[in-house]
Amino acid sequence: MEIAHYLKGIRDGDISILSRAITLIESTNPDHRVQATELINVCLPFTGNSFRLGITGVPGVGKSTFIESFGCLLADQKNKVAVLAVDPSSQLSKGSILGDKTRMEKLSVHPNVFIRPTPASGNLGGVADRTRETILLFEAAGYNYILVETVGVGQSETEVRNLTDFFLLLMLAGAGDELQGIKRGIMEMADAVVITKADGINIDKAKVARSEFTHAIHLFPASESGWIPEVLSCSAVEGKGISEIILMIEKYKRLVISNGYLDHNRNTQKIHWFRQLILERLKHDFFSNPSTAAKIADFEKEIVEKNSNPYSLFSKLFS
Repeated sequence: MEIAHYLKGIRDGDISILSRAITLIESTNPDHRVQATELINVCLPFTGNSFRLGITGVPGVGKSTFIESFGCLLADQKNKVAVLAVDPSSQLSKGSILGDKTRMEKLSVHPNVFIRPTPASGNLGGVADRTRETILLFEAAGYNYILVETVGVGQSETEVRNLTDFFLLLMLAGAGDELQGIKRGIMEMADAVVITKADGINIDKAKVARSEFTHAIHLFPASESGWIPEVLSCSAVEGKGISEIILMIEKYKRLVISNGYLDHNRNTQKIHWFRQLILERLKHDFFSNPSTAAKIADFEKEIVEKNSNPYSLFSKLFS
């Protein structure tokens, strides 16, 4: 398909062409990579007009249920909502279930919503390798709210912060010591913490957890944005507390636009993206060099057969 045809389809809101465009930028085929670069370049003038939210949480916190309730309310308010649901990939088969869309039945059929499941493919940081480029395609297609659902809280679940404008951390109440259940780094980056499943017998537990997190989050250094992180609670199943979360995000949005932090943060993210692209290219060129590949193979054989010191061989490789 010609790049001009891709661009027209994306700008016209053609979901089929948008899906094919995302598949193109996710491809590792060298010819597709050239096309993908050209496509991103022609889409860039139409990007930057969305608000990007990263959403993460511990296993079982109900990310999909929350996103369905949250996304439906946004869409009902005449917003165009795109959801990028990143699924963990098997280290053995390299495959992913990609089941998030089936868990968002109501959201997936909303006329103002587009959901794209995507595999993490071993990429660290809780997001897929081409998440940033997919966000740009969403923006070129006119989506003004973009939700990035990560694979779940983990030690390296931080890259989403370099892709989004607002980082939302979902937590459960009454699941043990809440403050020990996540890494300090995640808490420090969160713009808000939301206690989910605050309904039924969990209401009192949610109140206690909200108080604990409110105290904990104010012990961290002040945010560069000037925003003081908030802690809220909700029941996605009952739809309670969702509108308050949207109002909080809108308040944050007004603040960072007025004080210039939104533009500053996005410029910082662009520099990060630039450096990531450099590292990606260097890694590719290094491992695809025939001479280097041969040396690595010889050294790996030496490690196994002669029990050689990997650190010494590593030094030799770069000597």
